[in-house]
Amino acid sequence: MRYALKIAIRYLTANTAQTALLVTGVAVGVFIFIFMSALIGGLAEFILSRTVGDLSHITIEAEDRDPAVLIDAPGHVLAAIERGNTRTATLADAETWLPLIEGVPGVRAVSPQITGAGFLTRGAQVAQVSVTGVVPGRESAILDLQGYIVEGTALTGSGLIVLGRDLADDLALSLGQTVRLQSSGGITALLTLSGVFETGNGAMDGARAFVSLSVARTLFAMPQGVTRIEIKLDDLNAADATAQRIRALTGLDAVPWTDGAEQLMEALNAQAQTGYVLKTFALITIVIGVASALMLSTFRRRPEIGIMRAMGAGRGFVVFVFVTQGALIGLLGGITGAALGYLALLPFPSREAFEPGTLPMDITQGSYGLAIALTVIGAILASILPARAASRVDPVTAIGQ
Repeated sequence: MRYALKIAIRYLTANTAQTALLVTGVAVGVFIFIFMSALIGGLAEFILSRTVGDLSHITIEAEDRDPAVLIDAPGHVLAAIERGNTRTATLADAETWLPLIEGVPGVRAVSPQITGAGFLTRGAQVAQVSVTGVVPGRESAILDLQGYIVEGTALTGSGLIVLGRDLADDLALSLGQTVRLQSSGGITALLTLSGVFETGNGAMDGARAFVSLSVARTLFAMPQGVTRIEIKLDDLNAADATAQRIRALTGLDAVPWTDGAEQLMEALNAQAQTGYVLKTFALITIVIGVASALMLSTFRRRPEIGIMRAMGAGRGFVVFVFVTQGALIGLLGGITGAALGYLALLPFPSREAFEPGTLPMDITQGSYGLAIALTVIGAILASILPARAASRVDPVTAIGQ
């Protein structure tokens, strides 16, 4: 086998120009494979970060109790009585579950919240808003509120409120001014504008108000409990499994972000399938190139192969020489292409720094090892046919040529 390896290397070094051209062709195919992997993977990460990155990965919401029903006879409903219909459904034992949820592997942050509808009033101007009460210090646990702040701060202390840019502009509010917030239950609080955020989402920037959890308790008459628990994960793709674990642990209805996101998942799957097709074509190009070159090499070296066969070299030996030659070409081309691909992707920003208008290339998803392995395997497969053809060479005929 060592002797066969020496012969394979000698064949490669005998015509350096041809070998260099072949290795370059393989390297280009590997480069395309890695580039497409980084582009497809980066694009998927970019889409997810823009659509899901600022949302809760798992949400637990309080459920309204079913109304009491009076039945006179089987199947005949006399009346449906809804008790306390002005009260907000709550997760009364939220404080008990929070430490358990925070201890689940993969959970990055937990944000207990009180949400509800209200009205902001400043003078004669009135705007309907969606109020979110959060724990002070956890304002950016789910939505990166501090990252979207354009004026002031995201901190929601007692007596403070943070509004979206469009909402603040509609009410002609500036930092430090006072605004009246009235809940849907009629309770009013005077609050000071401490921060203005801008997410680029018109629905949020024009109708969302953040206050502290204590202020929300007063507004919605909730001395205990919360209406919603939002959970952020280290890996949003693990939402389904983590939600099942939380349900088993707490008995609460933990809903992952994937519920209701079928269209987004279908689009990402279609994108991934497109990437597989493109990378397959790159691999096929490598196989065809290696096979063609080795077939030509076999034809040119028929006299040498005939001499080896006349000296007692078996067919297996000849096959091994050419398969080894193909494997070396695949290995050299794969390593060269992977190195070039890595160097080409270095100038692109990391996935955490993706910006609109730029190619979302993710250097971590270049599939370098996979590209090299597939290239070597493809080159070996491509060399089998030329190798078998070489092993069938008749020594007398070949030497006579």
